[in-house]
Amino acid sequence: MSDWDGRTAPDAAEMEVMARSALDGLPPEFREAAAQVALQVAEFAPDDVLDELQIDDPFELTGLYDGIPLTEKSISDQPGGPDIIWLFRRAILDEWATRGDVTLGDLVVHIVTHEMAHHFGWSDEDISTIDRWWE
Repeated sequence: MSDWDGRTAPDAAEMEVMARSALDGLPPEFREAAAQVALQVAEFAPDDVLDELQIDDPFELTGLYDGIPLTEKSISDQPGGPDIIWLFRRAILDEWATRGDVTLGDLVVHIVTHEMAHHFGWSDEDISTIDRWWE
């Protein structure tokens, strides 16, 4: 049994470090484009986002890609801001504690990978390839 005395849940900054590590560890062909996506960590998704996605429980949403996938971008697009991957800290911590079968770092990598999949327009096969990269 590990000694848990003095340990606390990671704060938003520490979770962002985990997420950036996930992006830095992507296969080389994806790193440059991934670097163009901003990362943000919030405690929970905002109510308007939950309403738009028809999610009643904020613990059900661990991450979200907010942007236009590369496969859908056009030179005529007028971006309203950068593409962003949102991580929702409390929901991630809750999933981690509930599952009990994965490290927190691995869970964050998994969430970032799946949100990045939306940015790249990856297929399910592409996602599986990236997931295997981390094994």
